[in-house]
Amino acid sequence: MLKIDFNSVPYQPMPGTLQNRMAEAADREVDAETQIEVTLVLRYETNPDTFHANFQVATREAFTAQFHASAEDIQLVRAFAEHFGLTVAKASPDQRTVELKGTAAAFSKAFHVKLVSCSTKHGQTFRSRSGHIELPAPMLPVVEAIFGLDNRPVATPKYRVAKKKTKNRQHIIAHRAIKQAFYPNELSVIYGYPEGFTGENQRIGIIELGGGYRMQDMNTYFKQLNLPTPDIITVSVDGGVNNPTKPDSADVEVVLDIEVAGAVAPNAGIIVYFAPNTEKGFFDAIHAAVYDKQNTPSILSISWGASEGNWNEQSRKTYNETFQTAARMGVTVCAAAGDNGSSDGVADGKVHVDFPASSPFVLSCGGTSLTVQNQRIVSEIVWHNPDGGATGGGVSDFFEKPAYQQQINVPVSLNSGFAGRGVPDIAGNADPNSGYHILVDGQKLVVGGTSAVAPLVAGLIARINQEENKLAGFIHNDLYMGKYKYRDITEGDNKTTEDNQGYTAAKGWDPCTGWGILLDIA
Repeated sequence: MLKIDFNSVPYQPMPGTLQNRMAEAADREVDAETQIEVTLVLRYETNPDTFHANFQVATREAFTAQFHASAEDIQLVRAFAEHFGLTVAKASPDQRTVELKGTAAAFSKAFHVKLVSCSTKHGQTFRSRSGHIELPAPMLPVVEAIFGLDNRPVATPKYRVAKKKTKNRQHIIAHRAIKQAFYPNELSVIYGYPEGFTGENQRIGIIELGGGYRMQDMNTYFKQLNLPTPDIITVSVDGGVNNPTKPDSADVEVVLDIEVAGAVAPNAGIIVYFAPNTEKGFFDAIHAAVYDKQNTPSILSISWGASEGNWNEQSRKTYNETFQTAARMGVTVCAAAGDNGSSDGVADGKVHVDFPASSPFVLSCGGTSLTVQNQRIVSEIVWHNPDGGATGGGVSDFFEKPAYQQQINVPVSLNSGFAGRGVPDIAGNADPNSGYHILVDGQKLVVGGTSAVAPLVAGLIARINQEENKLAGFIHNDLYMGKYKYRDITEGDNKTTEDNQGYTAAKGWDPCTGWGILLDIA
């Protein structure tokens, strides 16, 4: 075992870990004996920058054989854990992660943090911290991220349930009745997705941070569509499980994701990664899916997220690095761009984009409002309802404009003038008033939101992978070079700030619907 006198080694703040204190935070410290689990992400033994820069694609086995954590770094973490009375529950050199377990008192001492108990007006209780995490100087170059000290909820699902007609006329005026609704396989025909392909031999991973599904609903739903019920595998991450309750819960998100992806690509396997809605849970679920050598998803669908500013630098950087790794493994990651327009639901008068959809390695999925007659599209515009709900979209304040967007007109950030990554990349039907029929907890609902677009596009990518007999993987370069078919959306806007800041659709790429409706390989 490596010997270091951690009592005499100076501590330093860990860059990127600055966390604000929550307004609801109590002054009461977390009980010293509270058991906590923490994930440490370690540096690569071999720098992967050249590999990433060349956009090479490798299998999971080939990638991890070359790029992993070193035995020396893991030994250092073990020595650190032993010194502070923490247990190494799991060390994974391939995934560059070490799981530590121990008491709140031990973690507070080891990382120089004060853990406090927080509560919300809804009765939720969780841990929070503020300031930086600190580490002994020898650990700073080794540890890239630490997740789990804070377990506040970090993300929300991006779905919206359509409101139904009532006898109250004022209610109808305030909340438009459903004008149309579609089954996902019906929509794939209307959009003209490649025919004769069903996602055979493809696997779609879905990230869920709560809720669950019932197999009885799945069997009933797909039987109604004359489609086979997908082969659904559930993976538990950090104790997350399939936990269906009632149809006004996160069950809607879980069922929407499975039923949309499964109806568009009925012969693709579905792997659902259930995890707690925490910074650690979300990261561990994504990480588990990307490195999953057993189930090997070739596409990931993520319908959870939060405004970029809600994440600290460590989270944005480490999540993004994992999405980059997914790209190198040939995995296409689709994420919902958000349902609150240009403000992304932040009431500060500024414009914001949602993360992880703003990651340069994620296929960001915006939303439209669709009108169809006789199975033909009459109109499709930017989703922006006067009674609430609009597609996310805009410019990142944190991620630089990537190379694949250099030749298009991405505006600078309206907040800072920063030349950031433009969001979204593509779009699809998301208006709940032209939403998707689903069956959840025995109840029929019509649901929209960009949550529906991520699994819709995931199903399309599964078809394209089958059609091309290869993985689309990181499609951004080809998408922006015109190697994919799409239908442009040129009407509407997503301006939802109090002073009407935001973006307007235009010919070609725009920060409302990206390139428009992705259809097929060109």
